[in-house]
Amino acid sequence: MSVSRPSLRGAAEDSASIDMSAAPRVLRRIIGLALRYRGLTALAIGCSIGAALFSLTLPKLFGHAVDQAHQLLTGGAATAEAAQDALLTTALLVIGAASLRGLLTGYGGYVAEQVSQKVAYDLRLAFFQQLQRLSFGFHDKIHSGDLITRGMLDLEGTRAFIQGGMMQSLTLVMLLSVASFMMFATNPVMAVMALAFVPIAGWALARMGVLLRVTWLRVQQLMSVLTLTMEENLQGIRVVRAFAAKAFEMGKFDKAANDALQYSFKRITLRFRAVTAMTLSYYGSMALLLWYGGHQVIDGAMSVGRLTEFLTYMTLLQAPIRQIAMIFASAARATSSGGRVFEVLDLAPGIADAPGAQPLKAGEGVLRFEHVDFAYDEGRPVLRDVSFEVRPGQTLGVVGAPGSGKSTIANLIPRFYDVTGGRITIDGQDIREVTLASLRQYVGLVQQEAFLFDTTVTNNVAYADPWAEEDRIVGAARTAQLHDYIAGLPTGYSTRVGERGVALSGGQRQRMSIARGVVPGPGVMIFDDSTAAIDAVTERKVREALASATRTKATIIIAHRLSSLMHADQIVVLDEGRVVERGTHAELVARGGAYADLYALQTKADPGLPEEAPASRQEERA
Repeated sequence: MSVSRPSLRGAAEDSASIDMSAAPRVLRRIIGLALRYRGLTALAIGCSIGAALFSLTLPKLFGHAVDQAHQLLTGGAATAEAAQDALLTTALLVIGAASLRGLLTGYGGYVAEQVSQKVAYDLRLAFFQQLQRLSFGFHDKIHSGDLITRGMLDLEGTRAFIQGGMMQSLTLVMLLSVASFMMFATNPVMAVMALAFVPIAGWALARMGVLLRVTWLRVQQLMSVLTLTMEENLQGIRVVRAFAAKAFEMGKFDKAANDALQYSFKRITLRFRAVTAMTLSYYGSMALLLWYGGHQVIDGAMSVGRLTEFLTYMTLLQAPIRQIAMIFASAARATSSGGRVFEVLDLAPGIADAPGAQPLKAGEGVLRFEHVDFAYDEGRPVLRDVSFEVRPGQTLGVVGAPGSGKSTIANLIPRFYDVTGGRITIDGQDIREVTLASLRQYVGLVQQEAFLFDTTVTNNVAYADPWAEEDRIVGAARTAQLHDYIAGLPTGYSTRVGERGVALSGGQRQRMSIARGVVPGPGVMIFDDSTAAIDAVTERKVREALASATRTKATIIIAHRLSSLMHADQIVVLDEGRVVERGTHAELVARGGAYADLYALQTKADPGLPEEAPASRQEERA
């Protein structure tokens, strides 16, 4: 088994398919996020500029200090005394300038980090909110491990650019431009020699930035695969242990980790080569400057202090120039990581409120499917011309073979997906024309997969209505035939159920899911095979309690087990997305079609099923 790389595009991405022109757009967008905090950003920029200005005073001060020391050694007593006083003053100025530079650098870094963390906070909230907005169609096609990587590692790479790239770039530009101007104003020939390394370093670092853009993107993609592998293993740890698949899982994880490691080595190699080229060119320029400047001093055309000034300029530029590698690496990572984050943020939700959508106006509560067609993928229909009506107090049963479209019906009513033909209405209102929030408050869906949160029983049952009164929570638990079990726990309703409800059995999780669906009191109730893990006796009790709880609501029960829906007022039988039979249990058994065959098969397998058709709810009310 191999783990495929999750991606929004789905195809393998390499250097040939990466849009290099996206880098400026992504970086501008990150900078725009930082500029939302104008005050803090301006303060950080001001500190950087101030630190650069104080740094630029140091070469002049050192040059003067050397000339003053030379006067101290070669001048007379009076000259030496004056030079000594001047040297002391210069030393104090150097200490003061260096101290102020250090303070401004430190405080500017602190403020820049504040800005970057605020941007990370904003992005984190926006990313999580977007995940809540995006449709089920999006989540069906991308693995949660990839989304976690984007929302954690990629987001961190995006944030880091603000301090490691944007602010450092400002300091570098300030130092390089002003220092270059001052050197050219002093001695153009020596300025050319001192700055001869800049084009070489710039070319090497620019090339590194392009290649790092490719490798960073690939590393992030491989980290998504690594996260996916670990997440699946942890979620399926019981299956792994049950089938003694430890060696297989270790091999799969080792391959994913090794792939990420190899690309990380490539990234390190690229940086090492670029830094090596930059360092060699830098020291080459300094050697050339020393050779030429030394001859100028020997010939008396230049003072020792002036040569010291130029050497100090180069020393001053050494650290910022070396940081170019970090700036390019940070920009490359931010471009790759930011692109992956913005790719999700820029997606338009497939399911959203229509322009001018109004809240659902709750009325009688009549649910109607009118010639509904639906396909998850174009050209592959799942439902074809499905029509039915469920009125308040009525129960519709839906049965059919796996893949016939039963759960699709359940997912269309709360608008997890939109129909591709026909329409669904509640009290005559097309559900596409009402707000999603009001629709999903009105429609209660209890699914077969009973996902529970790692919190207390109370919080899980009252998830749809956190302010529900205790008697409503207990009543819902009683309806789901779970109250007696909960009451017997050491801490009752305050007991934590563990991750995904691991402390409960499958049947208990399903019953808690039923209780959660009952609490808000929705106008339409849908049970999608929600009693499959419950034993027959408990299921009958749950069904009887639900019949009382939903007696005034339109109810849909989807099930494979006919005992779950034999009492329905009407049953529709689906086959390849079409309604092939429709009627009560008794009518369908008498007709001798697909439903009758299924009933006969389940009767043989489960002697507990009644041979006679039970009375429908309408007959009971009559």
